[in-house]
Amino acid sequence: MIQAAYPPAIFLMGPTASGKTGVAVELYSKLPVEIISVDSALVFKGMNIGTAKPDVETLARAPHHLIDIIDPTGAYSAANFRNDALRLMAEITARGRVPLLVGGTMLYFNALQGGLSNLPEANPAIRAEIEAEAAKIGWPAMHARLAHIDPETAARLQPNDMQRVERALEVFMITGNTITALHLASKGEALPYELLKIALVPSERKMLHERIAQRFDSMLASGFLDEVRALLAKYPELTPESTSMRCVGYRQALEHLAGQYDEKELRDRGIFATRQLAKRQLTWLRGMDDTIEVDCLSPEMHEIVLKLIKEFIQG
Repeated sequence: MIQAAYPPAIFLMGPTASGKTGVAVELYSKLPVEIISVDSALVFKGMNIGTAKPDVETLARAPHHLIDIIDPTGAYSAANFRNDALRLMAEITARGRVPLLVGGTMLYFNALQGGLSNLPEANPAIRAEIEAEAAKIGWPAMHARLAHIDPETAARLQPNDMQRVERALEVFMITGNTITALHLASKGEALPYELLKIALVPSERKMLHERIAQRFDSMLASGFLDEVRALLAKYPELTPESTSMRCVGYRQALEHLAGQYDEKELRDRGIFATRQLAKRQLTWLRGMDDTIEVDCLSPEMHEIVLKLIKEFIQG
């Protein structure tokens, strides 16, 4: 039952290749909802194939907010997302519709619901110290060090996720507290909505892996490498370290185009990186409270989600 004090909003979450977009488009056609994308890759213009961005026809039938809003040379943070999402949710509610937030960037969902902790700004001297140590012992060893300091954060990060491992270590060195502790201590502004949180999760991880492989193959067949070449031609300043190029698949494509390995290895690395992303997303989802899980492999997935949301909206 929706409390009268708060308007309704829906989180539709899940790992990559769980079918979120298809469900969202159907919900848009049947319910008074507006879709807000919760995806750190879909914000970038020109990155369509490699991000599995909904195509022009799909977006015409079911418009998504927060897609194609910045150039690939720009940056978009969780704070940017929270501000944009709160504004859009208020506008959607004022129109008498329900915000449907759809995506797989769990950090954005957490930031929206729980607020952002007051983490310290970057410290160049401390970062230089961390990077010098990493050059000696490697990022996997730095990740292992983080696991001793902040096991919760380390569990969500891959050993080669240099940017986030560095940031977690930096925060600890500056404040003496872990990112996990700072988040828990944060008194973020409560989200003024009654939430329904649905997680599309696979009953069989193997089947999700097969979907991921099929989708990556489809991306390659659809011209993914040509898309990356076009991005490089338009934005020659892009490198594997650019925020946009850290998106799964793009870093591997850049390294392939630079001659570091052949297309077969590109495929293997891209699929592996996507599987690792899905694993991290599922780890985030397991840690979330008040979430209703729906099997994304079930033939009845669409009907189950539609029923849940209808009941929620109608009270």
